[in-house]
Amino acid sequence: MPIFTPIPQDDFVAAIHVLAAQLRADADWTPDFIIGIGRGGLVPAVFLSHAIGLPTLSVDYSSQVEDFADQPLVKLAARTQSGERLLFLDDINDSGRTITHLRTALAAAGAVPGAIRFATLIDNLSSAERIDYTARTIDRRDTKDWFVFPWEAVAPTATIEHDAAEVPDRIA
Repeated sequence: MPIFTPIPQDDFVAAIHVLAAQLRADADWTPDFIIGIGRGGLVPAVFLSHAIGLPTLSVDYSSQVEDFADQPLVKLAARTQSGERLLFLDDINDSGRTITHLRTALAAAGAVPGAIRFATLIDNLSSAERIDYTARTIDRRDTKDWFVFPWEAVAPTATIEHDAAEVPDRIA
């Protein structure tokens, strides 16, 4: 049975403030848009948007619906060609699979190197991908908890358990 670790709303808001401070402190790179990665990055993107005063866009990688997943990445890659910088935000960089997919698709669509960065609330140090900004780090070799973010806490327990069971290598 996995260990379910709720992320309290206050901790979530504090993580947003940590990310906002990191972005403000980075004098060499400022995004033009925050891109929420669906589903887990949508709520954090809206909060970070308010915290730093930038507009939010989104891609819904989790749905695997092409019109909302890969097609928007082509449009976003084109925006980098006109000089815009994009910060992609997700709840957790766990295995790195989502970020790998996004980076590959954006590069294939001609995104300008250096115009795209990634941020997460939680970064797994043993992930296949590295990110640019994070509020908290873990190492899945040691930490097997299944984190339940505030927006997930409203789901039935069976749904949360099902989601965790789909990736047993992360929690075993």
